[in-house]
Amino acid sequence: MNPSAPIYLDNNSTTPIHPEVAESMLRAATDLVGNPASQHSLGRKTRRVLEEVREGIVSLLGGKSGGMEADRLIFTSGGTEANQLAIRGWLPPIWKNTPAAEALPRYQGCMAVSAIEHPSVASVAEALHRERQIVLERWTVEQAGMIKTHEVDFGGANCVLHEHTILVSIMLANNETGVIQPVSRIAELCAKYDIPVHTDAVQAVGKIPIDFRDLGVAAMSVAPHKFHGPLGIGGLLLKHRTKLEPLFHGGFQQGGLRPGTESVALAVGFYTALVMADRELSKRQTRMTALREELETLLLAGAPGAVIIGAASPRLPTTTCIAFPGINRQALVMALDMAGVACSTGSACASGSSEPSATLVAMGLPQEQIESAIRLSLSAVTTPAEVQEAAQRILKCVNHLRRQ
Repeated sequence: MNPSAPIYLDNNSTTPIHPEVAESMLRAATDLVGNPASQHSLGRKTRRVLEEVREGIVSLLGGKSGGMEADRLIFTSGGTEANQLAIRGWLPPIWKNTPAAEALPRYQGCMAVSAIEHPSVASVAEALHRERQIVLERWTVEQAGMIKTHEVDFGGANCVLHEHTILVSIMLANNETGVIQPVSRIAELCAKYDIPVHTDAVQAVGKIPIDFRDLGVAAMSVAPHKFHGPLGIGGLLLKHRTKLEPLFHGGFQQGGLRPGTESVALAVGFYTALVMADRELSKRQTRMTALREELETLLLAGAPGAVIIGAASPRLPTTTCIAFPGINRQALVMALDMAGVACSTGSACASGSSEPSATLVAMGLPQEQIESAIRLSLSAVTTPAEVQEAAQRILKCVNHLRRQ
């Protein structure tokens, strides 16, 4: 490849939209002129397409898309709004129907999250705690990035769950390390005590097999821009009979849960990207895993002392979190940017922060690893040539910074 061409390795932040997705959106935006809430024929045509892609997305995610027990998908502006709706929207009806409301008069109950959640979950949970609406409890994680399983077993000496727990929110795959969490096991344990579970699956969908019903959760957040779909739309998949309160009020769209005119073009793009990801999933997994392993092998061989974080745990095929002890992570990311390699130090929602990664701190890693870790994330369109060239540029920057 051209040695001066830019290489994009920040796909956990967002992926380039696939041309087929863009084409499907353009057709929808051009051909469907009616508001889906309008009662005339053009509006009904638009609504028909909207509901068809909604049902298609539910089905592709492993939900039930028809019949009396159908799951439902609420379109949102992205993963952050989906997570907010799942958490803030859930609590009011739970408050009214749980013994915890009486047992904890100053608070409404307890919410459990992991110590490595994305800011869109962690921040809203912390805000609710500051507002004295919930008691916030966190599962800790091992150095390999997995939740400590002894804290999941209900009734155990160190278990976070108890009779006052009214909601659990746990990510399916970590956005910084790529480590996949035991969500189905947690949901199974919580189900015994009627504790609802929400999972932030934004980083996982389109990269690993996911079946909503098999996970056993009550709600799951998704964002198509993580798998070559459009920005500006996300979704919250809700299990049959799950009830939420809206974050804001207005029209009757989406059952009043998320009022406002839906973007059919964005919904079509969401569906098209998911169809492509589902169709190519096995091939993409194999290919991206091989590329990730090649990248890691090259970097470890060329940079003695480098450490792959979370390597002992199951990980997304797209994600490498690597530390180069002795090198400042911010300086390395800037040097790589100058060298034409786009990467990050962690979540895009926390980029630019001088604070160390909350995820890596929670994992209990040595300070020299926390201060020197960067994230390299691949996509379905990353090429072997890009991986090889990126490794050369990264090693050149690392060795240059080590000499300074």
